[in-house]
Amino acid sequence: MSHLSPALYATLAEIVPELHVHCVDPWCLIGSAAALLLGAQTSAADVDVLTSRADAEVLMAHWAQWREPAFTPPDADRFRSYFARFRFPGAPVEVMGALELHADDRWQPVLPGKLVLVGVNGLAVPVPSAKDQIRLCESFGRPKDLQRAALLKQLSGERP
Repeated sequence: MSHLSPALYATLAEIVPELHVHCVDPWCLIGSAAALLLGAQTSAADVDVLTSRADAEVLMAHWAQWREPAFTPPDADRFRSYFARFRFPGAPVEVMGALELHADDRWQPVLPGKLVLVGVNGLAVPVPSAKDQIRLCESFGRPKDLQRAALLKQLSGERP
């Protein structure tokens, strides 16, 4: 896909086959990489992978040599998950097992909704549909997420 940077392409080429092999439960990309794969005019500095807690544990063991142990995710008051960041050639990968969002004075599971498969050089990459990515971005509420939601709305012809 011509809109993917070489760094992002290299990372996806390395991790997506392993995600298909090692994840038992459904998984998907979220965040900027997912929006980019649907065609949003954005860039992706990392790859966010939403998994179950059990699959996150498997990935943490499998990718232990690439783990960044000192990394602390931002927004810990807003998000919690079984989290790890990995340094792959190309771009960092952040695995979020059983991600939850603090909203309405309680922790709520982040559910990706309908998944669509995007082809990247023969790889099937699951991402939430544009509608569900917009919903997720708006629920996250950070400026970068709201900007991403507006870009995704442009794809579907909605008014931002």
